[in-house]
Amino acid sequence: MLKVLRPTPTHYGIYVTDLELMVNFYTRLFGLTITDRGKGVSFDTDLVFTSASEDQHHQLVFATGRPKEATFSTIMQMSFLVPSIQHLRDLSALARTLGATKIRSMNHGNALSVYLHDPEGNLVEVYLDLPYYVSQPHGEPLDLSLSDQEILELTEKASQADPSFKTMTRWAEDFRNTVT
Repeated sequence: MLKVLRPTPTHYGIYVTDLELMVNFYTRLFGLTITDRGKGVSFDTDLVFTSASEDQHHQLVFATGRPKEATFSTIMQMSFLVPSIQHLRDLSALARTLGATKIRSMNHGNALSVYLHDPEGNLVEVYLDLPYYVSQPHGEPLDLSLSDQEILELTEKASQADPSFKTMTRWAEDFRNTVT
């Protein structure tokens, strides 16, 4: 399992309509640091580079150019890994105050997730990896008002009842054996 200290995206960029709104949303919600900003040299686009890690110059880039009349996001989802269930609770509450919509929590057996739509309608997942594997897609409602211990006990019990259940250690062994 990957260990992180704060939400950690991978390297990608998205086109936005309102650059400052979107930069504010993501830097405030996920604590991303702006590492650079400026006008594209080979194309006429304003860019803002952000990162959650001092060893990566940018992990999420915002670029102007999304048409204001765009009603559908082509982003299936952007995912941010967090280190604890409490982070899921805290970020869910903060996201609501920053203008996120359609916030819902899901238990995938292998991860606990909060899904939300950012101010421009892009789907964002905030998740915590778990040490279990169950075949995907798999999703049940997640009640974040329960204690951490209750959530983990219910998840372990439900995951073990799934016919595809195995530990992530076992899954990783199986994965290594399938790589040729």
